[in-house]
Amino acid sequence: MPPPGVCLNIVKERYKKDGRGTPDNPDKFLDQDFAYLREYCLIRGMRYIDDMFPPDRASIGPGLLSPEEMAKVDWVRPTKSMPNPCLFVDGVSRFDFAQGAVGNCWFLASIGALTFQQHILKQVLPVDQDFQKDYAGIFHFRFWRFGKWVDVVIDDKLPTLNGNYIFVHSKTPNEFWPALLEKAYAKVCGSYADMNSGDVSEALMDFTGGIHMTFQLSDAPPSLWDLMFRAAESKSLMGCGTPQGDTSANTVLPNGLVQGHAYTITGVTEVTSQGRPVKLVRLWNPWGQGEWNGDWSDKSPCWQTVSLEERTNCLQVDDDGEFWMTMEDWCRHYVSVDICCLCPDFLDDSHSCHWASSFHQGRWVAGTTAGGCMNHKDTFWINPQYRIKLKQLDQDCESLQGPNNVLVSLMQKPDKRNRRLVSSLHIGFSIFEFHGQKGKFPASFFEINKPVAQTKNYLNAREVMEFFRLRPGEYIIVPSTFRPNETASFILAILSKNETHIHENTAHHGVEIHKPIGHRENGEIKDNKLFRQYSDQYEEVNAEQLQKLLNDNIVNGLNSVSGGFTLDACRGLVALMDLSITGTLNGQEFTRMWKRVINYKEIFFQTDTDRTGTLSLLELRNAVEATGIKLSDDILNLLALRYGGSSGDLSLENFICLILRLDCMAKIFKKLSDGQGMYLRESEWMYLSMYS
Repeated sequence: MPPPGVCLNIVKERYKKDGRGTPDNPDKFLDQDFAYLREYCLIRGMRYIDDMFPPDRASIGPGLLSPEEMAKVDWVRPTKSMPNPCLFVDGVSRFDFAQGAVGNCWFLASIGALTFQQHILKQVLPVDQDFQKDYAGIFHFRFWRFGKWVDVVIDDKLPTLNGNYIFVHSKTPNEFWPALLEKAYAKVCGSYADMNSGDVSEALMDFTGGIHMTFQLSDAPPSLWDLMFRAAESKSLMGCGTPQGDTSANTVLPNGLVQGHAYTITGVTEVTSQGRPVKLVRLWNPWGQGEWNGDWSDKSPCWQTVSLEERTNCLQVDDDGEFWMTMEDWCRHYVSVDICCLCPDFLDDSHSCHWASSFHQGRWVAGTTAGGCMNHKDTFWINPQYRIKLKQLDQDCESLQGPNNVLVSLMQKPDKRNRRLVSSLHIGFSIFEFHGQKGKFPASFFEINKPVAQTKNYLNAREVMEFFRLRPGEYIIVPSTFRPNETASFILAILSKNETHIHENTAHHGVEIHKPIGHRENGEIKDNKLFRQYSDQYEEVNAEQLQKLLNDNIVNGLNSVSGGFTLDACRGLVALMDLSITGTLNGQEFTRMWKRVINYKEIFFQTDTDRTGTLSLLELRNAVEATGIKLSDDILNLLALRYGGSSGDLSLENFICLILRLDCMAKIFKKLSDGQGMYLRESEWMYLSMYS
């Protein structure tokens, strides 16, 4: 059984600091180690079968094949279907393959772009594998997935129907890199069916881990062609798509273009036709056939108006799915263009200044850090807030600045393994000028301060991004979902030619106790009398006695929604307050606990402003701070998940247990740590964690 998720998250963060999840040191997807598994198979003389993505109907997924077809599917290794299978035949080209039975043109269009960039291709397709040396039926591929690189292991069994490959297939029968790459990505998505429909930008980012930007062609900047030309020169990956028709079908129009279809941008050039310049864009259809038949298509007479040299360099007449269009025709017939690059220096003509990037991962949690957009004035402030500082550029860079100098990207991360089950939220962000304040900005700040920049619309998309022009200074970025109380994880990226620093806008990054817990005056006699009433002959109370004491004197008459303190909760309270480690509380230990319980009860009812007898997660934030404890948003999110009911609300009993535990855990760390970290031997860790 794996360790709890909170432990795994800590491990992941440590791995990240140690360089794990980078292109040179990717994480092992589903903890599968390619080198170990291949060696294991070679030693035992066996062929690998992937039990995490097995050759069965679950890996194909629903909706692609009929039940009759599914029953006939045969998973075959290339070594069984071909006498001389190869991973590559004469290198890698966009013309090597054609789409299969799944609607993943967005993915294949991205592969088409990938074939132009050998340095990126080698990252995605590691060279330490083939069908000859050390072959064991196992291959691996690497993708960037939501902030980190992962190494994905697969077996080489491919699904066939009536002897034909069902999904992507090579035009050269014994070449298998496209089919195996598609299978690895299907594993990441959950199944082949989970690759059905998508945006080309998704795979472009997963192939590069780079910076992505989208331009709507209906609102394209005048300099778009120049920008695309520089992007092509800087080895960026580019794709685009046609608008959807009346149905979801990929209808081929009379002009040869396919509706609702993704294309690869494979070239950008300018030719001279009859003495005037013509800007051209070259596109490739991942079907491997089917082309535009208008001006500047393969057989267009327009090519007779250019020089022989330009015609020789550009034109290739073949039904291979690739064709040229003018920039004007392209903007008229396509919806948007996606550009993905490792470095966005192509955004202007400057080579002396370079763009720098900063990333931060965060989370919206219903009730605690999911406040919705600015329409929700009471809750918008609880969203995560990030403080960035843009420094002044030097004089040379400042003179080269274009109209925009900052790119902000917000990407939401899925919470489910299967891509088709992921429910994307409408997301966006707002940027405000920073006004000196320690800690999170309250609702009042956003009532009187307007954003200096923000997303034009909240989009139901994996990623939203905007370019801005911001002067040097400090700003607060607030990413949010459109509606409050929507839970999701996200990655916030800031790119700028200014040196940029980003950190969460909170004065604390864990737990801080800022003031002593309140004490009641003149209550000692009453406390002692109550204790003696419930204690045993040794003047101690055990968990059972404490349960009765608390339910009789704290919960009784309150119509508790949770039925009072449970025995297990009282065992936990005894363990937290038991200084003598006897399994019971003596009079002094009880008094120490009781004062806190009474104080927490008073705070509970003071902050239960809607008088429901429970604390909403928004009220919880106020209640925790009223106890003198300051929390980071991450810790508050965990508390909401751990102690909130199915509705997310906390009962009085859960609130008391939460705060007592929080207070004790913070003090344990301060006592055993050096202020920065804590080292425990295994016996000490088990001793502490199993009785607290």
